[in-house]
Amino acid sequence: MDNLAQKSKATYSSLIYLCGFLLFWEWLRPLDTISDTGSLSVFVIYAAFCFFISILRPKWWLSSLLKLISLLFIIDSLFISEAMFSQSWFIVLKMHATFNMEVILNQQWYQMTPLFRSVLFLVLLWLMSYLLYYWFVVANRIFLFILLTFVYLTILDTFTTYSANAAIVRTFIISLIAMGISSISKEITREAIKQVNVKKLALWFIPLFVVIFSSTVIGYASPKLNPQWPDPVPFFTSTAEHAGFGSGGGNAVQKSGYGENDSRLGGSFVVDNSPVFQAAVNKSHYWRIESKDLYTGLGWERSTDLDLQEQDNDQIDLEMFNDSLETEDLTAMVRFEDDANLSKVVYPYGLTSIQGNQQVQYLVDRETGTIESEGGEFRDNGQGYQINYSYPSFSLDKLITSSEEDPEEISDLYLQLPDDLPERISALAEDVVVDDQTRYDMVKSIESYFNRNGYNYETNGVAVPEDGQDYVDQFLFDTKIGYCDNFSTSMVVMLRTLDIPARWVKGFTSGQQADEQAPNQDLTVYEVSNANAHSWVEVYFPDVGWVPFEPTRGFSSPVDFYEEASATIDDEQEEEETEETEETTEDETEEETSAADPRVPPGFEDFETGYTPNGSSQDSASIWGWVVAGVVLAVGASLLYLTRYRWVTRWLVSRYKKRHDAQAYQDAYEYLLKVLDHKGLKRNKDQTLREYARMIDKIFESNEMSRFTHHYERFLYRDEASSEHWSKMSELWENLIKRSLS
Repeated sequence: MDNLAQKSKATYSSLIYLCGFLLFWEWLRPLDTISDTGSLSVFVIYAAFCFFISILRPKWWLSSLLKLISLLFIIDSLFISEAMFSQSWFIVLKMHATFNMEVILNQQWYQMTPLFRSVLFLVLLWLMSYLLYYWFVVANRIFLFILLTFVYLTILDTFTTYSANAAIVRTFIISLIAMGISSISKEITREAIKQVNVKKLALWFIPLFVVIFSSTVIGYASPKLNPQWPDPVPFFTSTAEHAGFGSGGGNAVQKSGYGENDSRLGGSFVVDNSPVFQAAVNKSHYWRIESKDLYTGLGWERSTDLDLQEQDNDQIDLEMFNDSLETEDLTAMVRFEDDANLSKVVYPYGLTSIQGNQQVQYLVDRETGTIESEGGEFRDNGQGYQINYSYPSFSLDKLITSSEEDPEEISDLYLQLPDDLPERISALAEDVVVDDQTRYDMVKSIESYFNRNGYNYETNGVAVPEDGQDYVDQFLFDTKIGYCDNFSTSMVVMLRTLDIPARWVKGFTSGQQADEQAPNQDLTVYEVSNANAHSWVEVYFPDVGWVPFEPTRGFSSPVDFYEEASATIDDEQEEEETEETEETTEDETEEETSAADPRVPPGFEDFETGYTPNGSSQDSASIWGWVVAGVVLAVGASLLYLTRYRWVTRWLVSRYKKRHDAQAYQDAYEYLLKVLDHKGLKRNKDQTLREYARMIDKIFESNEMSRFTHHYERFLYRDEASSEHWSKMSELWENLIKRSLS
């Protein structure tokens, strides 16, 4: 009987511990949304493995050994291309360990390599399996962890882009099950019940599941109040308001979206895909909101107060361009989401009138292009409004021949620079345009400078200037990584050092094409989210007006340019080919090489597997290699290792088919490079991705690698992610993987 009681107790303990794992899984799910954690499924599987080992309760040394072997196997599969437990394999680990220890000592946390961060996270999962086993099985105190789980989910739902609606329901159900089983187990122990038949067990569990089911249904179906106060995030951290455009608040991680305060730029942000408005348009284009003229060295402000003027009969007079420009008359329908917190009008270039709510009086500040309503609300009860506009096209010949005599009021506002601006910024600008003769040529040289000189578009690890440090100077010479604010601000400042009037502009990009049908067949519906918040540059040309330019890497120009009849298509193609040739400079080659293999720590790019350390290191690596290899052979891991690329590929194929986000594209491409490297088709350090793709196509006698690389670059730099594109891309990826492994 005692034996039966022990088995019964072990069963209940296992069920409770399983509930503990499911609750812990809820802690891992948000990481896919709020962080750049890749291969989240691998970490979940490792956590499940650690929990499973804890349930079996083997000897401590055997449990630790199994978990350690699994950890090393995961790290090898994800990050290390050298043969496992070989001499070069140990050298790579040693280099990573040395580099990351220096990073930790210098408190430069963001420079830790992905391999080291993954090791730390896996160790954390390992320790959590022990901690939860103690809480749930040994101490039988599960309420504390349940409470912490609810607090964790509600905080993430409030302060990040993660939606915890489904997670709260799942946690509620799992928690009731765990507490119910725990109560039954305690009663059995307290009453010294040694044997429980199936009928009695059913009498205990049926009421439990009835209560859980009814409580869940009632809670889900019950009416719920709308939020009773505004989003607290802007009040506490300015996260939702200033991300991508705001002050940044030191090193705080922000959330993407449009904000008012741009006085202190910099810092990382979390991409927020919450929709802001939908637009039915004839053609995709940027949506302007306002511009700013005063650069302070830390961010942007207005040098004058807004001078809002009433407009007559919904007509909008901005006077941004010369009337002689070639334009196309277009119409757009704009409808804001109910919870969109935006009090200004978004509009395309060439706006002429707004039609919708007849009771709204529109106010315009012509200097900044800001459009507001007299009552502060321009939306028509969710119905939206209609925009009429004459979208401009700019003649390259007029821009090239435009005079350089700027009106005094333009020079006074749009050539302002801080007195303490570092001199090396102006020196760099002069060096970039040294061969240019016209204003247009200078502007284009500055605009394209960032694409040819190793500057990267990143939303994570973006620095904030320290006291006394200039925002543009830091980006141009120190970090070379950032998002639209860094690129656009740097271009404006560099142009002003050349006495070219320029201003900083904010708004939204065109957004993603929606499945919804537009009321007019000639229109296409686009959904614009907080993630599409953007900044760019406008440059003044005396005979033309304000002309938009796009310096941010991976983004295309928001307006149309055309050549007069004297120009030929061949000349344009020749110019594009010349620009592509220039892009293969030494700086960009180094950048692509570093970005293509994130497993190698900075400073280790020249590492080769043929490197030979000193004798003592060789002996140590050899001894440990034999010891660990013997253990691996004992547990049968060698078979899994030898076939790892095949079964990992099968798993990844099923995983990537369910995803079509930008991170999936990047992970898929990097895994393909790893498989090709494994088969002896290693990419040379001086090869660009396109050159390497052509080499692979020559070997495979196809063009699939070039096509796949082309799609990958578009997804990576233009964020053109959609299920339709990914369907084509995944087919190319599967074919290339099969060829590589055949």
